[in-house]
Amino acid sequence: MATQRVIMREDDRALQEHLLYVLRGDGAHIEFEAAAKEMPPELQGRKPAGAAHTPWQLLEHIRISQRDVLDSLRNTKHVSPDFPDGYWPMAEAPASGNAWRKSADQFRADREAIAEIVAHDSRDLFAILPGTEGQTIARKVLMIAVHTSYHLGQLVLLRRMLNCWE
Repeated sequence: MATQRVIMREDDRALQEHLLYVLRGDGAHIEFEAAAKEMPPELQGRKPAGAAHTPWQLLEHIRISQRDVLDSLRNTKHVSPDFPDGYWPMAEAPASGNAWRKSADQFRADREAIAEIVAHDSRDLFAILPGTEGQTIARKVLMIAVHTSYHLGQLVLLRRMLNCWE
């Protein structure tokens, strides 16, 4: 993990607050809860004409990608999935009726675990993480927040195409 400081500077606290803000989906992009809520089971695996993915594939891709970031923050020896195939589910639809909820619950838990890492006052958010090529906690959190935001936008678009968006 990143090197530790005894006292967090004021600008580090501001960065910490900003990272937590974007990680949780506040601000200019849609929140996870709004995009993933009440997805009808019969539409979770449906791919609208012209779409590259199903809602299920997007949800799982978001979860898998975020989990990879979390695992890399927790374990310097973590090996990421093969890119790009390892970041996408094989199936177009969930295997069970409660798979959507389980995936969403895991996403929430992993997001909060990342938030706990960011919120820890002794973390140096700019320290180079061991075994990386210049990666820092700040960089990884910004990357996953932007990535999640992008794909949540795609999920909303799919929902609109499937007529299941307010």
